[in-house]
Amino acid sequence: MPEEESPKPGFETGLEELERIVKEMEGGDLPLERALALFEKGMELSSTCRTQLEEAETRVEILVRKGERVTPEPFGNPNK
Repeated sequence: MPEEESPKPGFETGLEELERIVKEMEGGDLPLERALALFEKGMELSSTCRTQLEEAETRVEILVRKGERVTPEPFGNPNK
């Protein structure tokens, strides 16, 4: 039975989780396996947050290019 992919967290949720991971790793005294798991999760969250920021930036650029007439346009697949 294939494992279902969990939905990606919203930007704010992802950032909060990333901050929690950083604090835990900075605390030290972690077993190697836990540190590696946290690092891997942190890298995934970092990538997801970066992608969300890039998509938001693109949407803002689209709105700005329209000049006085501001009409939002969907960017990519909104169900990501």
